[in-house]
Amino acid sequence: MENKKAIKLIKKILDDLDHAGIVYNTLANQLKELRVFAVEEELPVVAKALRLAYEHLEEFEIFVAPIPEDEGFEEDETERITGSESMIYFINLIKNQNNPLNVEELREYISYLEDFAD
Repeated sequence: MENKKAIKLIKKILDDLDHAGIVYNTLANQLKELRVFAVEEELPVVAKALRLAYEHLEEFEIFVAPIPEDEGFEEDETERITGSESMIYFINLIKNQNNPLNVEELREYISYLEDFAD
């Protein structure tokens, strides 16, 4: 994201996650605010990922989407990383969304969150 306010908000979100973990109502509001910048910058994958993430937080009060697995790396489903660590990873993907691999991983989050809601 290019907007200075968006960059500042991303830093705040990461700092909050690092210090307090997920405070679902605060985080959901921050993600809504960040989504506005994604829409303004015409980043549809980022905007959709943010919307699904805050809707998930509002509905379940947790973040259960796991960090996407590396290609060729088999991991036991019970050991997948979720919660604050996954949200930090998710926000860092958004922070560096110019990387095509990050966009692909955001799409994996989108797919997981859509499937989870069904």
